[in-house]
Amino acid sequence: MAQAISVRLDQKALRALGQLEATGMTRSEAIRAALVEAASRLHDKQTLAAEVAALEADDDDRAEMLAVADLMESLRAPR
Repeated sequence: MAQAISVRLDQKALRALGQLEATGMTRSEAIRAALVEAASRLHDKQTLAAEVAALEADDDDRAEMLAVADLMESLRAPR
């Protein structure tokens, strides 16, 4: 079931909405798509942050990462 809401948009948001509408979306479609995309990006950032935290807590992974970095440094051409 759709629910109507009311928002006040500043100039930056109005320009962004205009860009989305220029693609052929209706105003409602553009706003719905933008909300869904913003929520998805937030979820993706939270998921990535959790993965980074897990990797940082993995001592074996950190040791391997440092070993690979040392190897790569030893293979680098002299300056």
